[in-house]
Amino acid sequence: MKIAIIGGGIGGLSAALHLLKAGLDVHVYEQAPRITELGAGIQISPNASRLLHRLGLEAAMDHIGVLPRAVHQRRWDDGRTLQRAPLGPDVEAAFGAPYYHFHRADLANLLADALPRERLHTGHRLVGLDHRGERVVATFDNGATVEADVLVGADGIHSRVRDLVFGPEKPRFTGCVAWRGLVPADRIASLGIEVASHNWMGPGAHCVHYWVSARKLMNVVCVVEHGTWTAEGWTDRGNVADVLARYEGWHPIVRGLIAAFPETFIWALHDRLPLPRWSDGRVTLLGDACHPMLPMMAQGAAQSIEDGAALAALLTTTLDDVPGALRRYEEVRKPRATRLQEMSAANRMRFHLVDGPEQQKRDEAMANSGDRSIANISWLYGHDAALPA
Repeated sequence: MKIAIIGGGIGGLSAALHLLKAGLDVHVYEQAPRITELGAGIQISPNASRLLHRLGLEAAMDHIGVLPRAVHQRRWDDGRTLQRAPLGPDVEAAFGAPYYHFHRADLANLLADALPRERLHTGHRLVGLDHRGERVVATFDNGATVEADVLVGADGIHSRVRDLVFGPEKPRFTGCVAWRGLVPADRIASLGIEVASHNWMGPGAHCVHYWVSARKLMNVVCVVEHGTWTAEGWTDRGNVADVLARYEGWHPIVRGLIAAFPETFIWALHDRLPLPRWSDGRVTLLGDACHPMLPMMAQGAAQSIEDGAALAALLTTTLDDVPGALRRYEEVRKPRATRLQEMSAANRMRFHLVDGPEQQKRDEAMANSGDRSIANISWLYGHDAALPA
């Protein structure tokens, strides 16, 4: 079975590795001239890391990744702990795989290096798709054409495959604007920041930060409500002074991180309604192409990795009925992805409550409910996407 994957990001590359391991003839077509990932930090929880470990990537992941000890949720002004839940050895013991923090580019390069070079084709921008019986023909702007039994759109939130198959889709601006920065460790040594995932919650804003690149860099993302910036790309430069002004009165650690930014990038957070379906004939979608989610559950990349593992498992057990396998893939994956999309959107509101009765109820619930406890998070971290029900 010949499979063409459009998109050489984390989802597309990990899907290719799963499909190749399953014995299928898979090639990846990426529009950029080289594999690169915009953005900065990424969190890979046990539901995804176990799948990558099975591909033989554990040693490489341990070399470049960071293993956080906990997730620490704190109040914006006085730094009071609202909830602290275990990661590190506790999570690894419970779920058989660790929780990692990576720089996105580090993980993308690791995956690309694991894929045989002849199976990765850069400089291929998709311009056309055509179903021809039991084959799909993809046409690229460089004049190349490719025939495959299955074509997978792993080309992200601005998916060309999705547009060609289901028509253009207009994103919805959430009203949130984010700044991101990568801070070298030597600039913030005096802050004494624990190796953990930190989330500071305040009125109309929150701030997440954690170590990446073997603790050489601190990834920082600041998200605020009611921003006026509307561009969705990740490469627009922002102004550090603007971020500091928006976080006036916040805890010294948050302001110290922002002040240490060598540079900052700004983007507007958009979302999209869940697609009615992901597949059409022998074409399907995975990752942000079909279920983009706000970053408030740190599951975007993990879910794309799950998609690839589930797709490989279902295609190899249903070789004689590709459209049926793709329908089953959607049936298995869509409810879980939709649930996480909805939870991410709900967390956006939960993280940004203004001080008052609702905020006090949230803080009390976080302290008492243990929603990040081992037992309560098992539905997410304990899931094995390579064993679709």
